[in-house]
Amino acid sequence: MINKPLTIGKAAKYLGISVDTLRRWDKNGKLFAKKSKGGHRYYEELVLKSFKEDVFALATAWVLDAPSVPKQEFYCPTSSEFRGRLSKLQSSLGKVDELKDYYSLIVAVVGEIGNNSFDHNLGNWPDISGIYFSFDVAKKQIAIADRGRGVLRTLKKVKPSIRNDEEALHTAFTEKISGRAPESRGNGLKFVLQVILERAIQLEFYSGGAKVIVTKDDKTLDIQKTDLYYSGCLALIEY
Repeated sequence: MINKPLTIGKAAKYLGISVDTLRRWDKNGKLFAKKSKGGHRYYEELVLKSFKEDVFALATAWVLDAPSVPKQEFYCPTSSEFRGRLSKLQSSLGKVDELKDYYSLIVAVVGEIGNNSFDHNLGNWPDISGIYFSFDVAKKQIAIADRGRGVLRTLKKVKPSIRNDEEALHTAFTEKISGRAPESRGNGLKFVLQVILERAIQLEFYSGGAKVIVTKDDKTLDIQKTDLYYSGCLALIEY
């Protein structure tokens, strides 16, 4: 493959994101641009190809960027489409010998997060309906995202005392909630946490201005504020 230089506009199109997102990534060091002698930004195609294979980076860009329909290979506009692609994930993971004892639990975790996106945003999607879902078996990464209402707005309906995104995430992952519509989201995420604590799986989960991190080495629930605001929910599962 010839390592062609691409202008910032062509690079953005290649990655399926906006020029503004590329500029932001250059500024914060996520994806540096090179500069020509005339001071114009450009990107090498081989670098972009490698970056494009980062499933979480592209899912993050979709959540943070202006509303746009994802590329077809990553987009599940309906829950039935999601279930179909989830079965492909199950088939792929089932072929990995080291996962034979718990690959079904990884699929269950992904299914829980994805189903929540549809269950609790039905008829209330702020802009783009459906979810972003991609995985890379070689890198052992799964990314799933939605541009829905987020955990805080979902849970606040049954627990108005929740003050912020950090409290909402803590509630969702640790408390049994009494209520109707949002109940399965909260209780479902407790199932997600239970599986992750018991297996060699780690999770990053973002919603609003907060995130949850549970690593393979430190099996504790770490909730932090984020510098950026994530509309809806964004999750990275690694195994």
